[in-house]
Amino acid sequence: MSGLYVLGGRQKKLRLKTEEEWNLYEAALLIELNIETGKAEKRVEYRTPADVRAGDNASHLFKAGTLIDNLLYTCTSTEVLIFRLPEFTQIGYVSLPCFNDLHHVTPSSDGNLLVANTGLDMVVKFTREGEMLKVWSVLEEDPWSRFSKTVDYRKVASTKPHQSHPNFVFELDQVPWVTRFRQRDAICLAQPEKRIDIAVQTPHDGVVREDQVYFTTVNGCVVIANRHSLKVDQVIDLKEIDDQKSLLGWCRGLLPVDERRVWVGFSRVRKTAFTENVLWVKNVIREGMGEKPTHIALYDIVDKRCLAEFDVEPYGLNVVFSVFPAFH
Repeated sequence: MSGLYVLGGRQKKLRLKTEEEWNLYEAALLIELNIETGKAEKRVEYRTPADVRAGDNASHLFKAGTLIDNLLYTCTSTEVLIFRLPEFTQIGYVSLPCFNDLHHVTPSSDGNLLVANTGLDMVVKFTREGEMLKVWSVLEEDPWSRFSKTVDYRKVASTKPHQSHPNFVFELDQVPWVTRFRQRDAICLAQPEKRIDIAVQTPHDGVVREDQVYFTTVNGCVVIANRHSLKVDQVIDLKEIDDQKSLLGWCRGLLPVDERRVWVGFSRVRKTAFTENVLWVKNVIREGMGEKPTHIALYDIVDKRCLAEFDVEPYGLNVVFSVFPAFH
């Protein structure tokens, strides 16, 4: 593997330091990083059209996606986009009125699409042409008990605070699962009693590799669970590997390479009015501790070593959501 795709966004030059995420980013970006030279090139810069965003000040940002063969599936807060690689030709697009603060999209095993519709605490299944097939609440409630089918939520700047904040969708045995930020777990949407407890902190990614599911937690842990027992087998604290020397950042974006190496993304922590989202920082910050820029790092999780690290801020990325192997 000589290259990586890194997805996220470029931050605006702020007038107010407490600007929220839904107003914070001026462009969705995808860069290709050469891990041998450390140099990167911009492959995609994208802005959400005015008719499917909340207003002129709304963020433009790529959230988490999925790479399968030569097709890259990604999302903004209100859209799903499909790119054919390596040309980065856009070949698919869906935006539905119920979309608000999307966090991740992935193809389902039956060829449709699944999205974590974070702003409405739900997961939506739909065709590539945009026909809605199924909606699941990630809580024990009717999906529309707190929301309206007649509202265009793409035009709503934020529905925070969220009661669950689902982040990442994956399938086990062709059945969809989702990570839940507030509940610190992943649940089976068909049988919610089936659950993976991710107690160490609030999770984001849920990446399936062979018999294991790899999760990130925002405070800098990689949690590995067995897909059959649904029990956590291992927790790797990346802060300990870094020897607590600096604040790593908001941990999100995960690419397992093999049984011992994983790429992990970190976004520089910013001040936010929704302080409950970053309370974990108070538990890890130490006097004199520095703050790392937005970066990605390769870890040996067996020998507990950081093998490589790349600052992506010089290439315009101030937030990272996904890391993928470059397609050639």
